Amino acid sequence: MIGNETSIKFAGKFIIVGFGCVGQGLLPVLLRHFDILPTQIKIITADESGRAEADHYQVPFSVCPLTFSNYREILGSALNQGDFLLNLAINVSSTALMELCHERHVLYLDACIEPWAGGYTDTSLSPSDRSNYALREEMLALRQKLGKGATAIPSHGANPGLVSHWVKQALLNLAKDIGLDSEIPQTREAWAQLAYKLNISVIQCAERDTQISDPPKQLDEFINTWSVDGFAGEGSQPAELGWGSHEKYFPIDGKHHNFGGDAAIYLERPGVSTRVRAWTPREGAYQGFLITHGESISIADYLTIKEQDRLCYRPTVYYAYHPCDGAVLSVHEFSGKNLTLQTTQRLLMDDIVDGIDELGVSLMGHSRNVYWYGSVLSIEEARKLAPYNNATSLQVVAGVLSGIVWAIENPDAGIIEPDEMPFERVLEVATPYLGKVVGEYGDWTPIMDRGVLFEEDMDSTDPWQFKNFRVT
Repeated sequence: MIGNETSIKFAGKFIIVGFGCVGQGLLPVLLRHFDILPTQIKIITADESGRAEADHYQVPFSVCPLTFSNYREILGSALNQGDFLLNLAINVSSTALMELCHERHVLYLDACIEPWAGGYTDTSLSPSDRSNYALREEMLALRQKLGKGATAIPSHGANPGLVSHWVKQALLNLAKDIGLDSEIPQTREAWAQLAYKLNISVIQCAERDTQISDPPKQLDEFINTWSVDGFAGEGSQPAELGWGSHEKYFPIDGKHHNFGGDAAIYLERPGVSTRVRAWTPREGAYQGFLITHGESISIADYLTIKEQDRLCYRPTVYYAYHPCDGAVLSVHEFSGKNLTLQTTQRLLMDDIVDGIDELGVSLMGHSRNVYWYGSVLSIEEARKLAPYNNATSLQVVAGVLSGIVWAIENPDAGIIEPDEMPFERVLEVATPYLGKVVGEYGDWTPIMDRGVLFEEDMDSTDPWQFKNFRVT
């Protein structure tokens, strides 16, 4: 376990690409837990955001936006064997940096598989080709091409990232609580069999952020508790979800991809215009945005059971996101302007006055109905645990930190997804920064208390059908 003392030696350099809210939140935690000098860290970022913090810690800071044309020249002179590249930027290709790190035998981690600038909204590409499914397939193709090498972990923040490890812990907790005798699975196939035996129909990454700011959102302003550009970008992508084997009603606007493993589908509409019903223990029932996320695809794929080419089992998996109320208003305004970003953007940090981020995974369809497992972190707790953070950023920082530690301890794993990593060590490192980590059962279903004022098209014989979750 990582305590508050400096405990991990690292002889190389940390090259941090991008220094937004996650990079700024990570820096003091990195210096707390690693026996390194500030000069062993170098920040390369696209703008001046965070320079004062870097100066405070005496960490070298340079403004140099990375592009397809210059990234090899800029990073090539900075990277040496044994270093660690942290890609915490938007608009910087994950696969390009992973390939460069493989060539230099440099460790790598990012919090999301990113394309180059414009990749999320490039209208010359089909919706399928600008999806997270396509970005993941590009990463998997690179892994096949490169083979073994230095460890590179894509998508290891909170979600995607920690949620994949929470799913495993939640499956074990549920198995124990219902009396199913189960050893800790050691293979992908064994984890899928456990989910199947437990009758998991749906896995929601369910998040309710209640942090509020003073001043509140202003007209023509997009506010959020993490990257505004990042949220707007992924919210403009097609809504995506892992498509379960129990589903009987294919969405009228749904599409299969014509390449790859076919674990997920997409809807012909952006995530910020797609809402689903969801549940967390403290909020209760809510409606969230179906925002595309890598874990929706990778978890569904990881828990798939096939016999030859016949699909036998897969849960439906997706992200049901209710951001802070100010961000909901921002999305409403953003959508009203046909996904044209507001003139002003504000990352909420010191101006947050109250609230929590309740982030976890909801396992649904089993004999206990719904089981939610995850982090409940308040703004007050986050500020006590680590400076330069809010509740949302610290949950991501916890995922990044735990991924860094695992990569250093396992430096030759090649490209590896969060779902493929052993979960115990990751959660051991991350949990001290997550506030209250809880597991709670609920009797909620997506058809509860509906059809009273108006008739609704629902399947009352199987509440776990996606058509029952979707808000139309």
